Amino acid sequence: MSGQVSLFVGTFTTLLAIINPFEVLPVYLKLLAGADEATHRKIAFNACLYALALCFFFLIFGALMLRLFGVPLSMVRIVGGIILMRIGFDLFSPSPKGGAGAGVPDPDANVAFVPLAMPLMFGPGAIATILGMTSTIRASPEAVGSFAIVATAIVATMFITYVFLAYAEKVTRWLGPLGLDAATRIVGFFVSAIGMGLIFDGVIEALRTHGVTTLH
Repeated sequence: MSGQVSLFVGTFTTLLAIINPFEVLPVYLKLLAGADEATHRKIAFNACLYALALCFFFLIFGALMLRLFGVPLSMVRIVGGIILMRIGFDLFSPSPKGGAGAGVPDPDANVAFVPLAMPLMFGPGAIATILGMTSTIRASPEAVGSFAIVATAIVATMFITYVFLAYAEKVTRWLGPLGLDAATRIVGFFVSAIGMGLIFDGVIEALRTHGVTTLH
């Protein structure tokens, strides 16, 4: 039971930290400036639904894609860790003034999918995390149960993200600019730590694969 709880908490917290609703809020509010509350909730729901579908696609077919391209999971962990560390450093570092809305596309486009679902919510970091979860599921003695736990964690993450987006204006007013900045930096620190852990695990797995197992 403790292992299942750890798997759920680890997946949930990692994905939530990577998606980082605090980072999505400024872009989301700028894209929907002047829209009514019903439109806000509709776009938030669609964006989270798209991101949820992408998560499950990579969770189910991720291992198959790795086999097709001949990429070992250890390399995915290492590359994913590097990506997460870069994302974490970017979040932790001060962003340029007005950078949150830079390059925002035409609001008449399908903003729920681009840029909200991809790449803001489901980008390289989320892909790396999902692919890393596939290795955890495959290594588990109860693969079906582990898959169900990871799937539940993904759904829970997207639900929390939806709540943040649906009530974005209230959250922004409650936290204020300084609160959003502080929350983003804290999230960035932990994302960097998660990335370092993935790199370490990937290196250890790669060394064991190549016969280097005498680590004391």
